[in-house]
Parts: sequence; structure tokens; C-alpha cells
Amino acid sequence: MTAFTRSPSKNSILSAPRANARALKRLVERVIQPQGESGPRFVLRDDPAPYLRMNANSYLGLSFHPKLIEADEAAVRAYGVGPGAVRFISGSYLPHVQLEARLAAFHGREASMIFSSAYATVLSVLSVLITPQTAVISDELNHNCIINAVRLSRPHSKAVYKHLDLDGLDTQLTAAKGAARALVVTDGIFSMRGAHAPLAEIAAICRAHDADFPEGVLLVVDDSHGVGAFGQTGRGTEEFTHTQVDVLIGTLGKAFGVNGGYVTSSHVLIDYLREKSPTYIYSNPITAGEATAAHAALDLTDSEWGRERLTRLRSLTEQFRSGLKERGFETLDGQHPVVPLFVRDQAKLVARVADLKTKGILATGISYPVVPKGDESVRFQINADHTPADVDEVLAALGRATP
Repeated sequence: MTAFTRSPSKNSILSAPRANARALKRLVERVIQPQGESGPRFVLRDDPAPYLRMNANSYLGLSFHPKLIEADEAAVRAYGVGPGAVRFISGSYLPHVQLEARLAAFHGREASMIFSSAYATVLSVLSVLITPQTAVISDELNHNCIINAVRLSRPHSKAVYKHLDLDGLDTQLTAAKGAARALVVTDGIFSMRGAHAPLAEIAAICRAHDADFPEGVLLVVDDSHGVGAFGQTGRGTEEFTHTQVDVLIGTLGKAFGVNGGYVTSSHVLIDYLREKSPTYIYSNPITAGEATAAHAALDLTDSEWGRERLTRLRSLTEQFRSGLKERGFETLDGQHPVVPLFVRDQAKLVARVADLKTKGILATGISYPVVPKGDESVRFQINADHTPADVDEVLAALGRATP
């Protein structure tokens, strides 16, 4: 595991020890407004060289925002550093309840509930909703948390359709007749590719088959990489596709810069999940400080500042994606800040990532079994605290594609 600190170089955003809270706040404020042409730089343990990090999920660059830090600090002083117990015993604090109401409002839903992580949310929600009378149908490139949640469940039947193959989804729903209910589950943003699920078309297929099942078809979407980073106002793949699904799962630990996961839906379904979800009932929630900081992150995202931040993120993403194409590299079209560079060879992938590191750039190579064999790629992740100069630096380091 790599240990990061902030670089003390002249381009650094944090350049002095965290001697006291006052100094920390001054330095943190500089993270959000990069100085000069360069964004934040990091150093590795025992390596003084500054690195540009291109592999972080912090899409909006909120983790060091002073409003989040101040909100967390105030809540910690009021409620302590830990929740004390699971919520139904003694661990539910006012910030938890307030955050759940804010999340529901943000997504235009009746209710929501928070978990310790998005992974725990997916495991808990799917294991409760999937019964021996449920036919489960899943995209083949869904995240590991969805795959494991289905494995841990005992459905009537389960099927996998090829990635974004809507005809395949339709066929699988037809074949699932006989179950009391069908549950279709997909990522909103596929995290290794940055591609989005066409939720409007998927929802239409689900509706067309609704009458084939006594309890209908339920569409569940994990949009952990979409919420906060995708759509005009950061409401994710639903906003981008002008669709609202039955059950939406998201994270507080990526674009929102904090920690934890959540699910949002109707009052009836959320009340049911509170009674049944094992990782909610038997596992501690996020802390009151994290909940308060996440609330602040939502308020920032849902503001003029947030909309400007998202515009900046889209501009940087387009600059990078266009630059890759101009240099002859294989990538995918899209607007999400995950931008893959396909290498399609394991040895070349390792060499590419190592070469980038020698040039001061941290990027992650993705290979089997995280992606299918032949899809080996460098996954670049654009953050809003990058700058146009940072993007140019990465493109220059990549050079041009060789035949």
C-alpha cells in the first residue's frame, strides 16, 4: 500500500508540517484553488520527488475543502470520534438523520439510509431484495460488490447479459418468466471504463416486462462513480439519462470526498431495508463527523460553486480525452472523468505505468481479473483540482501511440 504525503516542491499545494489547526486551514484552502499552472502534487514515502496523481476517485477535489474539515471538526467535538454502537442500539446521531434527509432531497426521493461504505450498501441491499422467488439479471461488467452480493444471495435464477447488450437483457427477462419478481442490477458508471449505462433504455425494457412477473421488475443501480461527478448538477447517471430508477445506491467516498455509502428510494422500501439489511443493523455507521462533512459536501455540490466545479471537471476531461485521440491512443468516448487508455497487453501495461512514474505521474494499470483479458488499460481519473497544465503534462509524458 502506497503512503502519500503532500509534496514540499514549489508547485506543492501543501508545503509545511501540519503544526496546528490554523496552519492546516491555511494550507488546505490552497488545495482547492491551485496556485499557478499546477495542481496538487504528492510524495511517496521515502521518495521526495513530487508526483501528479491521476488515479484518485476524488473527482471534485473536496477532501481538503475547508468547509468539510470545519464541519467534521465541529461534529467531532460535539459527538465524539466514533458512533459508539450500531444505530438501533445507540449509534444514531442527529447528523445521520439530517444527512439521510439531505440525500433523499438531493436525489428527488422520499427517503434514504446510510451505510459504512458503498460496498456494504450493495451487499446489504441486494441480499435483502433477492429472495428465492427473485430472478436476478446483471451486466457482465458490473462491479465486484454486485457480483459478490448476487453470489451471497439465493435467487430463483440468475443470468448475466453481455456488457450494455440491451437485446440480451430483454432476452434474459423473457427467459426469467416463472419467478415472482425480476431484479435488474447495473452500474451507473462502469468504473474501469468510464462508460455509462443507458438507464432510459434499460428502464423501458424493465417496464415492458413488468406484467410478466407478479411482483414486477425492480431496477437497481449502483452509481458510486456517477453521483457528484456526472450530470450537469452532479446527480449522476440518472440526471445524464433523464431517468429515475427504483433503487439508487451511491457513495460519499468518491466525488463527495468523505466516507460511507447510501441507498435512496421510497419510504416503504427504505423502512423495509432498515429492518432487514445486515450491514446496517449489525455494523457501525459512519461517524457523526463524517456525516456532517458529507452534508457540507452535498451543499457545496448543489450550489453555483459546485456547478462551476463540474463544468471545470468536464472541460479537463474533454481536454484529456481529445488529447489521447489526437496522439493515436485507443480510448472510449464519453463525459465521465474516468478515461481508459487501452494497452491490451500485460507486459506493455506494466512498462507504461512504470514509465509514467519515472516522469512524475501516478496512474494505475488495470488488468485481468479486474477487467476481461485483452482489455488491459491505464485508468486515468481526472479531478477538478487538476489544471489544464497538468493534463498537458500527462499527455506530453505519454507521447504518441506507436504502431
